[in-house]
Amino acid sequence: MTHRMPPLRAVRGFTLIELMIVLAIIAIITAIAYPSYQNHVLRTRRATAAACLQEMAQQMERRYTTQMSYNAPTSALPTLACANELGGIYAFAFATGQPTATTFNIIATPQGAQTADTRCGALALNQRGEKFAQETDQTASLVSACWR
Repeated sequence: MTHRMPPLRAVRGFTLIELMIVLAIIAIITAIAYPSYQNHVLRTRRATAAACLQEMAQQMERRYTTQMSYNAPTSALPTLACANELGGIYAFAFATGQPTATTFNIIATPQGAQTADTRCGALALNQRGEKFAQETDQTASLVSACWR
């Protein structure tokens, strides 16, 4: 009597080479996508800080409308939720010697992970609505790019 061997089943799965190719593809995609994501996060935080500066300037204008002075009854920054949300990312403060009765200059200085935003650095806004970016090249195109 002859014994028959059961037919061999086809082995299903991945080879080591296939697995290595997939890992290499994932590594390449990650190497491209992660820096782009980080840049997007920096730009988003910068845009949020710019919006918060504009909201603070609006509050300062309200103060001027009711008190006829930017520094009356107090010379403190307006307390806004956006400044609290950006705590640890941006520090908001008046420039040295500000506010006066007729002028103010509010600066948002990057902190923590946002210091990697070397393109624009600190953002500033004054009572005239003039926007500034802490950069040696203060061209209009750079300032408008930082304030998007």
